[in-house]
Amino acid sequence: MAKGHRGRVPQRPGGGAGGLDQMMKQVQKMQADMAAAQDALAEATVEGSAGGGMVKVVVTGSGDLQSVHIAPEVVDPEDVEMLEDLVLAAVSDGLRRAHELAADKMGGLTGGLDLGGLGGLLG
Repeated sequence: MAKGHRGRVPQRPGGGAGGLDQMMKQVQKMQADMAAAQDALAEATVEGSAGGGMVKVVVTGSGDLQSVHIAPEVVDPEDVEMLEDLVLAAVSDGLRRAHELAADKMGGLTGGLDLGGLGGLLG
């Protein structure tokens, strides 16, 4: 065995613990940025609508339904099914818009990188 190494493998410059520390700092920053973006999404709202605005909903960027507004003239006791369809369409529109908002905000943090299963680990 060569003297001075005592069984250790020599480290390459820049590839030691310093590189790992730098990567961990980047991951921690990304986690903090994602948490801030998630908080901002919870505060942001989008509006979904159906029936030419006769039914409107407000949804947070995190997907929570906050309110439903139904114009009185669309309420027909003889056609409850139409009203149900309008509410469903408005909620779907609001959730779609909330999803788009979240994708825009989170996509900027990851640089469009598809994290696959790692996305859930980061925040």
